[in-house]
Amino acid sequence: MKKNSSLLIAGGVGIIAIIIIVAFYNNQEPKVIEPEVIEPEVIEPEVIEPEVIEPIEFHFNNSNSQLSDIDKKLNEIEAKANQNYFEPSPREWITSGPFQIDRSEYLIGEKIFIRIGGLDEEEKGQIAILRPTNETHYTVHQTIPFDGVKKNAFNYYTEVRLSQALGICSTEDIIGEWTIVFRGTNYENIKIEFIDEILPGEEDSFEKPVC
Repeated sequence: MKKNSSLLIAGGVGIIAIIIIVAFYNNQEPKVIEPEVIEPEVIEPEVIEPEVIEPIEFHFNNSNSQLSDIDKKLNEIEAKANQNYFEPSPREWITSGPFQIDRSEYLIGEKIFIRIGGLDEEEKGQIAILRPTNETHYTVHQTIPFDGVKKNAFNYYTEVRLSQALGICSTEDIIGEWTIVFRGTNYENIKIEFIDEILPGEEDSFEKPVC
């Protein structure tokens, strides 16, 4: 009987102790953990002083020999520029049907510009450029085909150069009245003339005969 009483007393004491402990912790204020504030590191910008570059001084030797060489070179350049200066004559656009030739007169070495526009589908033939061989005869220098079905308009550049194969040995074979014929059509021929003057800058090309 005494043993059971002792157990009851001990159990009661244990329960009371647990209640006291729980009550103690419940009465404690919760601990607030403040977050750690990390201040940002302030980095001062690096000031870079601009590099000072000292001006370069050029010292010229104004000797008479150097100045004369420069003047001589400038004179040569100016003389060459004046020699090669050329202002072409205005384009005339001589017309025969759908064919046009840009000028009636050319310098030796100057290009001939032929413009074709508005060919009919049935118009097919050749533009024949004839070179005079004497007062009454001509030689075919070049032919340019045309076909209105394939192309009804186009432009064409051509030029006359010295050629042993074509029998154009010197400028004497170029100077004179040439004829442009439109084969396969009834359009009138066009006359052009090469005068006895070489295009500036082309002198070397026509200086020596080739045959």
